[in-house]
Amino acid sequence: AVEDDDGRILLWNPPTRKYQVLPSTEIEFQSPPIRCSSSTYYGFGYDPVSDDYKLVRIVQLLGAKDEYFHSEAKVYSLRSNSWRRIKDFCFYLISYGQLGFLANNVLHLLAFKTPESSKRDLFGFDLRSEEFSLVELPDFCLDENIYFDVKAVGGYLCLSATYWELGDIVADVWIMKEYGVKESWVKLMSSTYPDLLLCSPSEVPLAFSKNGDKVLFRCKLNRDKRDSLVWYDLGSKRIEEVGVRGVPIVYDVDLYVESLVPLNQKPPRGN
Repeated sequence: AVEDDDGRILLWNPPTRKYQVLPSTEIEFQSPPIRCSSSTYYGFGYDPVSDDYKLVRIVQLLGAKDEYFHSEAKVYSLRSNSWRRIKDFCFYLISYGQLGFLANNVLHLLAFKTPESSKRDLFGFDLRSEEFSLVELPDFCLDENIYFDVKAVGGYLCLSATYWELGDIVADVWIMKEYGVKESWVKLMSSTYPDLLLCSPSEVPLAFSKNGDKVLFRCKLNRDKRDSLVWYDLGSKRIEEVGVRGVPIVYDVDLYVESLVPLNQKPPRGN
């Protein structure tokens, strides 16, 4: 889902190169103060229970001195081509334009419980029940000296944690083996700076290899400091650059599962 310069929301299917303009939906709120910032967040996924594709939109308005806060959540259904208001998400999504990431049919967002919070919590929106809930992170994430980020990799929740240890910068990568079970967080790898793998402090792997013994990173190589895609071997701890020609100096990477579902008609039952 993308929003164009005119404020229209579009669903785009890359394989078919088709898109659909979604019906407009107004923000339902009382008159905010003059000095107020607005942020919009999206998440998209498939609900196997209703056999429907859903787009979640969260709009938040925050007063300049936190004296005003409004959060509104709506869900768009591809099957009905309409929006519905759902229970509001009353936590603070500070990172503008954040996209929800999908794992186990749940869209996830990192948010602050209050504007003054120094640490983020992970919240999940279940596309089946359309309920928000807290997803428990490892206990070390409570440490204010640890910076972390969470994404979905290979259908699992994957967490990167960066911290100082004995004068070195350490970056660990953790994975939640069993969704929703806090005790199932296990460390996948650890890297110390300087090392072969010079990723940004919060870099989360992009994907796993088919046999699961390698992970794909976007990182900067030592020799020329340019962004590159590399495979990191979990056993040998060696890296192998992925040669992609014509890649610009600055770029971003997203993964998606291909689908031929048409956007201009209701999705067929059972597909």
